[in-house]
Amino acid sequence: MSSRIIAILNMMMISAVIAVGLQICTGYAGQINLGQAAFMGVGAYTASILASKTGLTFLLTIPLAGLSAALFGFLFGLTAARIKGFYLALTTIAAQFLFHFAVLNLPSTWLGGSNGITVPPAELFGLRFVSESSQFYLNFAVTAIMVAGAFGIVRSRFGRAFVAVRDDDVAAGIMGINVAATKANAFLIGAFYAGVGGALWAYLIRFVGVDQFTLFHSIFFVAMIIVGGMGSIVGALIGVFIIRIIQEIIATVGPNIADSVSFLGGDIVFAGMNVVLGGVIALFMILEPKGLMHRWNILKSSYRIWPFPY
Repeated sequence: MSSRIIAILNMMMISAVIAVGLQICTGYAGQINLGQAAFMGVGAYTASILASKTGLTFLLTIPLAGLSAALFGFLFGLTAARIKGFYLALTTIAAQFLFHFAVLNLPSTWLGGSNGITVPPAELFGLRFVSESSQFYLNFAVTAIMVAGAFGIVRSRFGRAFVAVRDDDVAAGIMGINVAATKANAFLIGAFYAGVGGALWAYLIRFVGVDQFTLFHSIFFVAMIIVGGMGSIVGALIGVFIIRIIQEIIATVGPNIADSVSFLGGDIVFAGMNVVLGGVIALFMILEPKGLMHRWNILKSSYRIWPFPY
């Protein structure tokens, strides 16, 4: 495979880990989360600091990054016990601003401030994961473990509790489910996945800066699970694939268009391309709001009962 394809696959796998976590929190448990990029940032900064200042191996930094993000996410999950919908969305947006405020205003010797943190390459038994190809194997192994874990979670009693709370939290409480704890656990698990994805991102880019984890990125993660289909791990993976492919097409076509219509300026062209990407996402939400997995399930049902319509 060419280095370009490997780089795209690396980005897809990291995005997949984060989107799957968001799918558990939002798609299965029904908790609106617009702070997934902030949780990713917490994980990325944790892995960066542990790797650069303590020299810990990535076998420890990646899970610790997930745990730190999970604790951060759990704090916002506690608020979900009392609020929902629009107000919960605003609370998770606050996570974005709190994260940025902390990074930029704490002493630069702690989190690097606006200069960011340089991350050493992952290393295991003297083998350094420096190239994109070596990173591919690390990302593939971690992604496979996290996706398998996600399937296990949603098929367990925790997953069934998530769905029950999402569908009707009052009825779930009457059945004996601890609704507050279930909502908090959904945020904890979703943030853990984001933290692990952030650690992989830090080792891939080898530099962590606060502008890599914005509200804009959180919205794209939400778009991924909407396009693929809410409440489906496979749907999250499909959404990641489609959104990343569209982004790569825009990144490839954008410079050519900027060269062809130079009088418009590169900034206007690239802004327009982002508008196109947003339009594609909006089109999906209008034509297939339940995602591609919903359409796939309809096709499967139709095939099973064919030639009868019902």
